[in-house]
Amino acid sequence: MSRKRKEDSIPLKPADYVFHIINYTVFALLTLICAYPFYYLIINSISANDLSANGMINLIPKGIHLKNYMEVFKLSGLPAATLVSVGRTVIGTACTVLASAYLGFMFTQERLWHRKLWYRLIVIAMYFNAGLIPMFMTMKTLHLTNSFWVYIIPAIVQPFNIIMTKTYIESLPPALQEAAEIDGAGILTRFFKVVLPISTPILATIAIWAAVGQWNSFQDTLVYITDQKLYSLQYLLYTYLNQASSLANLVKATGNASAVASVATTQTPTSIRMTISVIVVLPILMIYPMFQKYFVKGIMVGSVKG
Repeated sequence: MSRKRKEDSIPLKPADYVFHIINYTVFALLTLICAYPFYYLIINSISANDLSANGMINLIPKGIHLKNYMEVFKLSGLPAATLVSVGRTVIGTACTVLASAYLGFMFTQERLWHRKLWYRLIVIAMYFNAGLIPMFMTMKTLHLTNSFWVYIIPAIVQPFNIIMTKTYIESLPPALQEAAEIDGAGILTRFFKVVLPISTPILATIAIWAAVGQWNSFQDTLVYITDQKLYSLQYLLYTYLNQASSLANLVKATGNASAVASVATTQTPTSIRMTISVIVVLPILMIYPMFQKYFVKGIMVGSVKG
């Protein structure tokens, strides 16, 4: 203890100060580089649309207004699409986390029948994909097209998440499960009451991945869904973005000056693109800090042994 205190009391050398200054400067620049794109989106979504379309908004917002958000929120079908996206994110994330935790736990049980065979099949499935057409045919055969569950069921079992969970559970003290088994606890009891409560870091990490994937996904809607009631928020905004761009190009081609002015001030493709990007990204930016303290520990699982 005295040696540690003695080392802590050693004054820093000039080279140490230089290192700290360079270190903090580099990380501050990296932080600015990562944060600026989000700041750029926000200031362009609330600035005057004609200035934003001409690339004149870079650091300070000008002509601040919220009309872009008002116009986007007036879209028909937006409440239903928002409900679909929120529902798929919540249900899909919960199912993915639970399945990853349980399968990862089962692959650590040596008494599992042909455990190594099933685990190798999981690993193989991570590297090989049948492709879009076989996947569509499978979903159609299972009657999942034009169904809300097409968003949930295909994403439940994720091989990489299972491998991460298995690695984390193997790093836990085996005496915990052995003591519970001696007390008469079965598989499910050990899983829900022993393993699950102490696996928060890896489960939070998987929850972040699953939630981000579910919230940002729109391609599955494009491939499997034709019923407008099941459109996700991202797909609906993507469709509206394309329509707005086409409308702006059409108005410019007709040479209608008043119409061009109207589009330039209220619904330019640039302003719509910025507004949609903020709406899509903002929920994840708000949720991510809640899981940040678990994310680093979960992602580093298995990197250090002992």
